[in-house]
Amino acid sequence: MNTAALVTGSSVESITATTYTVPTDAPEADGTLAWDSTTMVLVEAGCDGVSGIGWTYGPTACAQVVADQLAGVVLGSNPLDVGGTFAAMVRAVRNAGRPGAVGYAISAVDLALWDLKARLLGLPLHRLLGAVHDQVPVYGSGGFTTYDAVRLREQLADWGRIQGIPRVKIKVGESWGAETGEDLRRMRIAREAVGEDVELYVDANGAYTAKQAIRVMDAATELDVRWCEEPVSSDDLAGLRQVRARVAADVTAGEYGYDLAYFQRMCAAEAVDCVQVDVTRCGGITEWLRIAAVAAAHNLRVSGHCAPHMHAHVAAATPNLRHLEWFHDHVRIEQRFFDGALDPAGGALRPDPHTAGNGLRLQPDVAQFQRGRPVTQEIGRNSR
Repeated sequence: MNTAALVTGSSVESITATTYTVPTDAPEADGTLAWDSTTMVLVEAGCDGVSGIGWTYGPTACAQVVADQLAGVVLGSNPLDVGGTFAAMVRAVRNAGRPGAVGYAISAVDLALWDLKARLLGLPLHRLLGAVHDQVPVYGSGGFTTYDAVRLREQLADWGRIQGIPRVKIKVGESWGAETGEDLRRMRIAREAVGEDVELYVDANGAYTAKQAIRVMDAATELDVRWCEEPVSSDDLAGLRQVRARVAADVTAGEYGYDLAYFQRMCAAEAVDCVQVDVTRCGGITEWLRIAAVAAAHNLRVSGHCAPHMHAHVAAATPNLRHLEWFHDHVRIEQRFFDGALDPAGGALRPDPHTAGNGLRLQPDVAQFQRGRPVTQEIGRNSR
């Protein structure tokens, strides 16, 4: 039976966006923000009794964007033509503006459509995309500025000694006014906790000025920090370039990029050593693939930001991949919400080569975290 031929005559029949808010397991903060819960906006796209899923982490308004701005061009589209549907979504939001919640919504829908296409064709998503890696390296990420020394050591030890993840990242920058004291203290705790064989990463979330970042990293030379994420804002390309020229650690940024042009500017400015891309923000898999190609043309690798289960398959199909972020907050949610969640043992994720789509199935009992009724659109019906 020619599955592709059967699907060619089909169309996307339904699109649903549901928001879930999950409390953190402890207060969390970084260099510029604090939070006590995280909201997932889950999109499901249906065709011929098959459902594809994708999500983003963002405000509940993303769900309404799906219904008001995107459903009209998604419903009735051919599920094989994800690229065309993506282009139609981008055109549809011209007057709404693509950055922010609108971009998050486009990303979640695009991810759901790619998953739907793979499931309809009976293929694992990374095989459909053209896998180049059997496994995808990850780094443990958390180390929030709200953690005391005990909690910080426990988390780092869990990643390094128990799960065998050879790279870990902590947050810094909350006490930037004191220049180096508190951040250096926490970096030393981290280095002592993981030993010399594990790579140590830091993330300031844009909290420093360029000169502050250089001073902090100079003072931390003996700690052998390998990755310096957003020492200044991702929008400060000149500042990123200044830090990159002066510190030994690889400088990275880009998690707030919403389209191809943003990343072209970042690459052309020679502002980073590695381009950080978030598939749940940048426009989904369709835009990720183009961004990765632009980065490759500048001899740069890419790293996936947060939401590891949304990145795993496209990362496996990305030749110039460096790694993915195994982010504590999102890992808790994804492992709780889905059957088929991946195991980072040994420091890598291995997408299932036998299960169609992204290999995930939503657990029925997660409804306890749902906020409000799902926003649903179907062909021939408009209900909320």
